Amino acid sequence: MALSPEVQAWVNERNKKLGPNTVVLASDIVVPKRYTTGSLSLDVALGGGWPGNQWAEIIGHESSGKSALVFKTIAANQAIDKDFTTFWLASEIYDTDQAAALGVDNDRVVVTPTQEMEMGLDFLLDAAESKLYDCLVLDSYPAMLPDQEDENAMNEATVAAGAKLFNKFWRKAGKATRRSPDGTERPMLGIVVNQWRDKIGTFQRFGKPETSPGGYGKDYAFYVRAKLARAEWIEEKRFGLPKPVKVGQAVVIETIKNKSAAPRQKAEVDFYFRNAITTGFHRGDYDLGKEYVSQGVLFGVIQLSGSWHHYAGQKWQSRAETEAAIREDKGLQEQLAAEVLEISSDPRRLDDLARAAPAPKRRKAAADGQS
Repeated sequence: MALSPEVQAWVNERNKKLGPNTVVLASDIVVPKRYTTGSLSLDVALGGGWPGNQWAEIIGHESSGKSALVFKTIAANQAIDKDFTTFWLASEIYDTDQAAALGVDNDRVVVTPTQEMEMGLDFLLDAAESKLYDCLVLDSYPAMLPDQEDENAMNEATVAAGAKLFNKFWRKAGKATRRSPDGTERPMLGIVVNQWRDKIGTFQRFGKPETSPGGYGKDYAFYVRAKLARAEWIEEKRFGLPKPVKVGQAVVIETIKNKSAAPRQKAEVDFYFRNAITTGFHRGDYDLGKEYVSQGVLFGVIQLSGSWHHYAGQKWQSRAETEAAIREDKGLQEQLAAEVLEISSDPRRLDDLARAAPAPKRRKAAADGQS
């Protein structure tokens, strides 16, 4: 239904006075592109990948894979777009060797190494306003040092100086990262790496009370918050060594906030941080075969017939054979990923899958008429 002449005249008058696209129809707003994470299961959990023109927080304990996930995100998007460029604010060291091992082209990453919070956040705002970068990264917030804390002696308390600055940053970041609603300006993705800290002065009956530093304002500013945790180690036996060697870890990622898709979704990916001699994985690899087959079966893209797996006119007799075939075939990976993402982002098709699923088996008591 068209706008009334009075409303249309009001819109035209404001756009003429204040500039084009000051007031727009909601139906004319172009939804920004999404950015792949490099992991199909995480792309599905996020609703198709990281949302464009928004900020995401990646939280976890030490060595849970936070920076690795950012590197894998950058590498995957660099592979898709030869012009994909990143600005990286490195309050912790930028490890060029680790980045390269995870597939990052370091020639397309601009780095500012500083722990000075005021200067670093100004750089981040400037990079956002420039509209020159596809991805902006802060790694990591807890390593940043406010001037007030730096100037104080070690025995002088500095309360919440960093959190106050960070909240101010988010108020300014909204303007810096805003893009034209018609989709003509270069979109971007913002990522902040954070760490869990023990919450002081509170009690939690189960588990340990934790919080992420930076103040509560950031929790509202982030469009997506994803927490990482190691589920288990991946080990392999080596000749001559008495114990298995750790070569990787299974990482579970949960979206504790997601304003563009369902929250509290989980993804799991096997990440290798060193070469796995017996299985052929290399440092920096995800086990894409395992991940793609799991998602393909889950969303009905890969059909099962007994132990046989059917997809794209091909069939394999076991899950292991299917995983091995998909690991080696980039074309199959791209086709499978496209189909999985199309289905997982369509609520009607998800409902159809749920209806087609076999009903859960009743308990024996219910079957005997005792329920």
